Amino acid sequence: MRSKRLLRFIHTVFAMERDLIVGGQAVMEGVMMRTPSAYAIACRRSDGSIVTTAETLPKWSDKYKWLNTPVLRGGATLIQSMALGVKALNFSARIWEEDQEAQKQLTTEAEIETQVVLAEGTTDENFTKAPVKVVMPSETKKKSKGQSASAIGSIIFALGFNILLFIVAPLVLTNLLFIWLGWAAAPTIAADASWWQSAMAYVWRIKIDTFGMWIAFNLIDGLIRMVFFIIMIFSMSFLRDIRRVFEYHGAEHKTVFTWEKGLDLTPENATLQSRQHPRCGTSFLMVVMLIAIVLFSVINFEQMWLNLVVRIALMPLVAGLSYEVIRYAAKKESGAIFKAMTLPGIWLQNITTQEPDDEQLEVAIKALDESLKLEPTPPVGFQCTTA
Repeated sequence: MRSKRLLRFIHTVFAMERDLIVGGQAVMEGVMMRTPSAYAIACRRSDGSIVTTAETLPKWSDKYKWLNTPVLRGGATLIQSMALGVKALNFSARIWEEDQEAQKQLTTEAEIETQVVLAEGTTDENFTKAPVKVVMPSETKKKSKGQSASAIGSIIFALGFNILLFIVAPLVLTNLLFIWLGWAAAPTIAADASWWQSAMAYVWRIKIDTFGMWIAFNLIDGLIRMVFFIIMIFSMSFLRDIRRVFEYHGAEHKTVFTWEKGLDLTPENATLQSRQHPRCGTSFLMVVMLIAIVLFSVINFEQMWLNLVVRIALMPLVAGLSYEVIRYAAKKESGAIFKAMTLPGIWLQNITTQEPDDEQLEVAIKALDESLKLEPTPPVGFQCTTA
């Protein structure tokens, strides 16, 4: 009887740990880790030290029960994740700027010391005087406000750019391709029409007669969207700073796998884990594109602007469905269809994640440690593994 009770207890403990879903995001020289009730960001400074910040998360689902509804909870999670992502990026950017200022200060001091050495024997007193920069409090406040405005502007620009690149451009290009191939009717253009009127005539309307051709239209539209995404990711991987972020992305995944397997959170254990995780944001975006192909196939408007408006309006639904697919596909009992839907994202993670070193793994582990400390009921057996 005692052995059966012990087995039930062990099973309950491991079920609790498995249900405590953790995730994260790579940032500049650091990682943000999120647990159900908290998040933490850890970044490594240029002097080798690790700086962290952590905070509990508001429980929206406790206050608004409808946010626990499948599909709807995906949209809420996505909004919260975007907000946390912006916070994490701003924090890492501030740490990076502080490091840059410190490096400049050290360089300036070194130059002054050099000048002093070279000035030995000179009678010019002004030669050895160091330049002094006074920073008034008002300047600091202005800089902080400027950074906030810059962050908001960056978010608006990013949203607009993504809508243009991944919704507008594929739709317009697919329409032009179908007209060129003769699968869609060409517009009627007046003899005295200007070049602008002629161009708008080709992109303003989609003239497809059959439902089958409309399905083909949405399939090609989705494939062009995927090609754009892959080209963008592949091109970014050649940038040195982005590659560093991809290495921290790999550290985040390895740390999450270490936690999910119940192993001690150490760089040695994390090194042995896989870089590819089914709940990754890369997999999520690929699933979004696959579901969008299916969902958009039922949208059939001749006016281009109506197709654009409806597609943008349906993105929260697409994101919610994609969240459920990713969440279920990560479970061992999920079917082959769900796992197949996440495979393109798993393959793409060979680009978006790179092999991290022990120092990068240490940063990811520190972030997860700090986040787990803020859980209302820390997991059984959890203890901080980093100083």
